[in-house]
Amino acid sequence: MKKRHGFIAAAVAVSLLAAQTFAGAYYTQDLTFPLQSSDNETVTGDYYVKSTLDNISWGFLPNRDSEPILTVPSGSTVTFDTVSHEGILEDQGRDPVKYFGQYGVSSDMVLDDAKAIAASDDPHDFLADGPHVVTGPIAVEGAEPGDVLKVEVLDLAPRVPYGVITNRHFKGALPDEFPEKERLETASVENPEAYGDVSVFCPIHQEDGIWYGTVDDNGTEMKFPLSPFLGIMGVAPDTSEKVSTVPPINVGGNLDINELGVGATLYLPVEVEGAKFYTGDPHFVQGDGEVALTALEGSLRGTVRLTLLKAGDSSIPKTSEKFTQAFAETEKYWIPIGLNEDLDEAMKQSIRESVNFLSNQFNLDRAKVKVYAYLSAGVDYEVSQVVDKTKGIHALIPKVDFRDILTLKLNAGSKSIDVGISSNQFYVPLRETMEALGYTVEWDGATNSIVMTKDGKSVTAVVESNIYNADGQNIVLTSSPFISEDDVTMLPVSALSDAAGLSVNWTTSGSVVTGSVQ
Repeated sequence: MKKRHGFIAAAVAVSLLAAQTFAGAYYTQDLTFPLQSSDNETVTGDYYVKSTLDNISWGFLPNRDSEPILTVPSGSTVTFDTVSHEGILEDQGRDPVKYFGQYGVSSDMVLDDAKAIAASDDPHDFLADGPHVVTGPIAVEGAEPGDVLKVEVLDLAPRVPYGVITNRHFKGALPDEFPEKERLETASVENPEAYGDVSVFCPIHQEDGIWYGTVDDNGTEMKFPLSPFLGIMGVAPDTSEKVSTVPPINVGGNLDINELGVGATLYLPVEVEGAKFYTGDPHFVQGDGEVALTALEGSLRGTVRLTLLKAGDSSIPKTSEKFTQAFAETEKYWIPIGLNEDLDEAMKQSIRESVNFLSNQFNLDRAKVKVYAYLSAGVDYEVSQVVDKTKGIHALIPKVDFRDILTLKLNAGSKSIDVGISSNQFYVPLRETMEALGYTVEWDGATNSIVMTKDGKSVTAVVESNIYNADGQNIVLTSSPFISEDDVTMLPVSALSDAAGLSVNWTTSGSVVTGSVQ
């Protein structure tokens, strides 16, 4: 295996400079590997939940009887450490130091939390229990059944410079075809090779400011950009029964929707007092379908904002009279979700959720079938995953298609700024927005460039150019600043995250769509 990028060959923690990128999203903090629970450099939340043995469960989701680790007020930001299950499972020997050591990873580059979980007396059953490690739950003050928990993803940081993709027997999209390696009856934690499962080790590396994962097959590198997200986010279901981490459920859990990265907002129906939010199954990147069984699994540190929406709040997506199914949105899309063991039925559910949302949210007449017709022409339905027993389909409804009835706002600092649309992109006045966020803005007429500076960091944009520069690192985006007819320089809202490293999360209330910059 090639080690030219130096991550795996290093015997000590690797510290990387600022101005780093995950699939186009500018990452403003230093990355230090490994990011142990004893390291607090990237803890940005009001509260911090470590992935230590006292704070995790293995294979099962919290339920109504689970004791919360802590209780936080609505609107709090919470930083969670999460641990990938890959490298600690029984078919990998339940010894992450030994498992990752075969790929040149030294013991000090393995998470202490992973070592502790694998070495614990947790009676994890490889065949019967879910594989995932879940951090939580966290109670939210005042949460009651019938309420909705709004979860805004603010920040994601990798804890290690490597991940794993695994294909296991009887699982994945082709369970009777892969893996082709035989499974033996002697399979056990003492004899993990006999399971015949196939795990692919993937180092991550940076090129030209973009982070990539690499699958190496006899010297042929298959390289793909990273786009991290938390596969499991949810609240406790109203049951005392054990709930496996594998199938996604109406209150979230293992949704595995790759749109739920930084900037995403997830709405979860509350079934128990306190809501009891949890997270886990961290992914560096996942293709639609997650066909082999797992994504590129890798441990993340994530920060989310937890906001309680009481029953009847106008910000609750109007998918039904009583909100009972998880729903999400991003800057670009509303995301109705369908879940069912039958993929066709999951598709139908996602379509029904889409029809209900558009009809109820915007007072459209579903009886005339025009909403249904629009969905057929203008909306993509993506397969979230087909490998978690309960399959997932999610819709991507473009918000820009409803520009004529929407009011678009951006909350920047203490200001509410009007958002415009050009070339199907959201735009805001550059100077007004950046100064509201505390930046110094300088215009260079000779080069048509704008330098935005704050706290010793700078971002440079050039009018009519999609190449931005953040602290000396060029970043190529899909949209450019332009000068409006009113002689105002307009900045793509996406550049706030992808170039300036800010989190912009969106909430729809009636026909008002509001972005909030963190």
